[in-house]
Amino acid sequence: MTAVRLDTLPSYVWWRFTRHPRNVALSRRLLREQARAWEAVDGETVETAVLLLSELMTNASKHARVSPGREIHALCVVTDGTLRIEVSDAGDGIPRRCRPSAYDEAGRGLRLVAALADRWGFCPRPHGIGKTVWCELALPASR
Repeated sequence: MTAVRLDTLPSYVWWRFTRHPRNVALSRRLLREQARAWEAVDGETVETAVLLLSELMTNASKHARVSPGREIHALCVVTDGTLRIEVSDAGDGIPRRCRPSAYDEAGRGLRLVAALADRWGFCPRPHGIGKTVWCELALPASR
């Protein structure tokens, strides 16, 4: 894992993870720790952001279907009253919201992202194969 951070706004942190389920929990912990340095981000927004990052990381870890050496990149940016979370992987699948039944154990992640985020979407990675799935949360003073 590699991390890069600037301490002045706009502030961001960027991590590289191997495509392994244990890195979902690690990404949650790292974002909680980083959020302490971002005084513009309140506790409720942090917990929502951690949940959103967790969902995006889980999807990348499970569905990227690429060789184990490929990495997942996570970027969190605070700027202009917004917290933006991006997760990039080398998979070529298109993210889509499923319609799980009451008995399905999975398939609710992007529905949760759509419900909790102020905006979300995806785009091709600008410099390589794969995609970036992103979401944004307005910071309290901006809501």
